[in-house]
Amino acid sequence: MAIDDSSRIELEAAVFRRLIEHLRTRTDVQNIDLMNLAGFCRNCLSTWLQEAAAARGLPMTKEESRQAVYGMPYEEWRARYQAAGPRS
Repeated sequence: MAIDDSSRIELEAAVFRRLIEHLRTRTDVQNIDLMNLAGFCRNCLSTWLQEAAAARGLPMTKEESRQAVYGMPYEEWRARYQAAGPRS
């Protein structure tokens, strides 16, 4: 299948948005679980987003990138959803 760059970028962006939305709805899945199974987590995604913004000369703080991924301030997400202590 041949696809032009503009369409490819639009599709990739749509997939990213869907991944973010999926992770926002799956608050039961902890970052440590993601790291253990997939080798990346929500924090990795926020770091990659911040790095992509910086590479394009766009200012984005760590807090802004985390809020873009988590859908709320990071500390609020942690207080609501992060499991305390070791998981069994």
